[in-house]
Amino acid sequence: MRFFERVRAMSSRPSERTRTAGRPRVHPAWWVAGVAFLALFGAAGFRAAPGALMVPLHHEFGWSTSIMSLAVGINLLLFGLVAPFAAALMDRFGMRKVISSALLLVACGAGGSTLMTASWHLLVFWGLLIGTGTGAMALVLAATVANRWFITRRGLVMGVLTAGSATGQLVILPPVAVMAETWGWRPASLLIGAAALAVIPMVLLFMRDYPEESGALPYGADPETHKAPPRATGGAFSRALEGLRFAVRQRAFWALAIAFAICGATTNGLIGIHFIPSAHDHGMPATTAAGLLAAVGVFDIAGTVASGWLTDKFDPRKLLVAYYAFRGVSLVLLPGLLAETVHPSIVLFVVIYGLDWVATVPPTAVLCRRVFKERGTIVFGWIFASHQIGAALAAVAAGVIRDTFGTYTYAFWAGAALCALAATLSAFTPPEQPDKRLPAAGNRNDITPGPTPRPT
Repeated sequence: MRFFERVRAMSSRPSERTRTAGRPRVHPAWWVAGVAFLALFGAAGFRAAPGALMVPLHHEFGWSTSIMSLAVGINLLLFGLVAPFAAALMDRFGMRKVISSALLLVACGAGGSTLMTASWHLLVFWGLLIGTGTGAMALVLAATVANRWFITRRGLVMGVLTAGSATGQLVILPPVAVMAETWGWRPASLLIGAAALAVIPMVLLFMRDYPEESGALPYGADPETHKAPPRATGGAFSRALEGLRFAVRQRAFWALAIAFAICGATTNGLIGIHFIPSAHDHGMPATTAAGLLAAVGVFDIAGTVASGWLTDKFDPRKLLVAYYAFRGVSLVLLPGLLAETVHPSIVLFVVIYGLDWVATVPPTAVLCRRVFKERGTIVFGWIFASHQIGAALAAVAAGVIRDTFGTYTYAFWAGAALCALAATLSAFTPPEQPDKRLPAAGNRNDITPGPTPRPT
């Protein structure tokens, strides 16, 4: 650990050679964003990887799909519910400690799963450990980095970091699936554990908790007027709950939380889970439908980065209205687009839905910061939890609708109606905190001012 600290201290001092050469050094905010991208990239792949191991586990142990789905369900639920507490822990102990501990949990979950002999072990390793670990590195990490390190370009940074989640799932999941099929699920699990451990040194070496630790101001800050915000030092658990208690009294929270729950319902819960079986109902081969769903993920990367750029330029509320409106129209048309073969109309749906998949994240995160100020990251954690709850409810509801009516059409139309509600709520979300006199997060005695950074 002392070695890492010495390296960090050396890297924190501006290089005299760089100064004399007249070259502006890269702002440390971009290094921190790069490490956060790597952590989010890995977390998305680690969270999704159990889905590629279900078939070989069933073949070896005979475990039912229900018990394996329960483990994945716990994983998804914790991925959302851990987020607000992870945000409070990052405020209290710093991003480096929280991210490193989360990666260690993932490694223990993936590596320990190779010793499983009973189905309940699956709930512990896949559900509890990997779910908690990846939840601590969820989109709340992206919001924390953007809020602490950037004054300008916050939307763009949120877009790029959010895209890292989609990229991680696309890049990590296929080799894990191939390895599980070729060499078995145990080497694949060990690969996941080793990958998680490999990221920890990067976090310890290059991650900084606050700009002043690098002798810098946040990116885009004015050296003449910028003041370091106060730091909260209260208990992480109590701060997370205090943030929720404060948020539920604000109309903006309910507007953002309900809209983001609808986002989760119409992406991960509805299309992510049920697009393949709904396409199969119309005669399309499952492999073809899976390819279309993968293409959604590819366009999601471009859409999220573009959304971050747009969030820096336009009113986030108007962007959310447009995103939910386009999504709703797409869901209304989807039942008529599904067929036995791929045709231009379904390809257009894939492109639009992909660009819109999590384009809602950057404007939602920016609104949280504007409305809830210092509490913005923790509140965003709770709003992200609503996203996962919405996804879980939609996944179950769509299955019930399919069993009851023999078609997914009503589920897609219900999703479209929900998108209309989300667009309406977004339009009436307050753009700023209405009460300037509201206290900062935590008690007065729990706030300590950070050191004044020196401008670079």
